[in-house]
Amino acid sequence: MSFFTLKKESYFLSQPHQPFFLAGVVWAMVVMLLFALSYHGLFVLNVESTFFHAYSMIFMVFTPFFNGFIFTTFPRFCQSEVIAKRRYLQVLFTSQLGSLFFVIGLFVNIYLTLFGIFLLFISHIMSVVQLQKTYSSGYGSKNSSDPFWILIGFYVGVFVHLLFFVTSVFGLFDIKTGYFFALGALGVWNYLIFVAFAVAQRMVPFFSHVMQEKISGFSATVFTGLLLKTLFIVMVMQRSEMLLDIALGIYIALEYRRWKLQTFNSPAILWVLHLALYWIPLALFLGALSKFMSIYVDITLNFFQLHVMVIGFLTTVLIGFGTRVTLGHSGQAPHADRYTTNLFLFVQVIVVIRAFYAFFTQALWLFDLAAFASIVLYLFWSGRFALVLIHGKKIS
Repeated sequence: MSFFTLKKESYFLSQPHQPFFLAGVVWAMVVMLLFALSYHGLFVLNVESTFFHAYSMIFMVFTPFFNGFIFTTFPRFCQSEVIAKRRYLQVLFTSQLGSLFFVIGLFVNIYLTLFGIFLLFISHIMSVVQLQKTYSSGYGSKNSSDPFWILIGFYVGVFVHLLFFVTSVFGLFDIKTGYFFALGALGVWNYLIFVAFAVAQRMVPFFSHVMQEKISGFSATVFTGLLLKTLFIVMVMQRSEMLLDIALGIYIALEYRRWKLQTFNSPAILWVLHLALYWIPLALFLGALSKFMSIYVDITLNFFQLHVMVIGFLTTVLIGFGTRVTLGHSGQAPHADRYTTNLFLFVQVIVVIRAFYAFFTQALWLFDLAAFASIVLYLFWSGRFALVLIHGKKIS
């Protein structure tokens, strides 16, 4: 019997979102716990803690979530054949083996961590190759720009992954601050945020029965804006970045206004996706305000905007889409009961806690609270939906 067709795991592995979502949730709890403990010096990792935090969150947590959702929906976007089970399982097992080596190497040997990065990079290449095949063979990819821009976002992700791997090989994780800052900015803004945005700006209006056509070049403009933002971040052009944040925030907000989303009249499973979208212009405006404070008031809020965007938009949209897909693809109506709705609201609480820590960095209890709350979020989400992912349990 093939390793990829174990009968005992047939349901769990029958759809790509199931194992990828669960892997993302498990690693989210593991890496956040390790980062929080190492941040307090309770143990020393074989790599610098900031590198560990950025790399693990981008490629061990959020990338599996992306793979689970995109492997499920991208063939529909492109009107192509579904992705074969053996293909997504190859990506899954390679990435999870890489994650294991990465974490074990943090305590045992740095070369094991490097080998883990290599396996994770290979799995990332495999996923992009599969998405490219799906895009190239699909009829729908010729009639919509959305699949193209989603694919562009994934190409940026694998490019950033390559740079992480190469710089790690040559520097054995002694990466110069400037290079690491550039890699982190490109990975967050032009991979994580843009891919999630590209999917959300297609799916949320569809779920919301929006009749207005999106403005021509919407995704292209946002991608270009985020690319310029990364350039300004790397070159420390704070005034330019501040003005860009304001302009891009206004541009996105005006487009949302055209859609006429009925947020207050929507069920929780839908309004949480609206809320995630609203975090994008809000995070841009707040980032502009933080740049203003840094320039004119000499108050620096380290990573304030980044965490507001990653938790407010990215985490909210992933929890929203993850819940919807998990229920819908297990034969249940996509809905959010009070338990699930409270999880959506809890994400917003985490945003506020992490934002306060940017203002009061000496109050380490705020950092601890934000980390603990994040772990609790994923723990409670998995407590509700893990059995649905594993064997299709019905939510009563």
